[in-house]
Amino acid sequence: MGDPATGLAGAVRRPRRADARRNFDALLRAAREAFAEHGTDASLEDVARRAGVGIGTLYRNFPTRQHLFEAVYVGEVEELCRSAEEAAELPPWEALASWLRRFVSYSATKRAIYEALSRDSEIVATCRTSIYAAGEPLLARAQRAGEVREDLGFDDLLRLISGITAARVTDDAQRDRILTIALDGTRPRQP
Repeated sequence: MGDPATGLAGAVRRPRRADARRNFDALLRAAREAFAEHGTDASLEDVARRAGVGIGTLYRNFPTRQHLFEAVYVGEVEELCRSAEEAAELPPWEALASWLRRFVSYSATKRAIYEALSRDSEIVATCRTSIYAAGEPLLARAQRAGEVREDLGFDDLLRLISGITAARVTDDAQRDRILTIALDGTRPRQP
C-alpha cells in the first residue's frame, strides 16, 4: 500500500526551522484540543496560550482562523491515513476494524472543523481522496479473505460509520457498543 497521505503533503506549509516547526506543531495540538472542547468558536488566544506561544506566533503560522481549521483537519487526516498503514500489518478483519475504530475517534474531533470548511474546497477533496486511498485497500483485503460482505462498498461503509459518529450517545462505551453491532452487520451471512 503506498502512502495515502502523500497527496496531503503540499496542503499545509510547515516551517523548515526546527524551533518554528515545534511552535507550529504545538499550535496544531493546542488547536485540536481547543476545537474538540469548544468547537470552532474556541478562542485563538486560548489556542496560543495552550501552545505556550504568543498570539503573534499563531498569526504568523495561521493568518486566519480558516488556515488553522484547514491545518488541523489535514493533520487529522494524515494521522488517520498513517493508522491505515499501521493497521495493514494485522490480519484482514482486525486491520479493517482497528482502522474503523480510529476513524470514529477522528470523526469526533474533526466534525466541528469539517463543518467550518467549504466542502467544495480543494483541501477537503484532497483529504477525502486520501481517506479513500487509505481505507479502501483494508476493506478489499477483508473482503478477499471472506471476512466482510462482498456487497459492501467503501462509501457505504464510511456512511455507516459516519452515521454512528453523528449520533448523540450517552458515553464512549455506548458508541463502542453501537460500532461493534454495526461492524457485525458487515460480516458475511452464515448459511
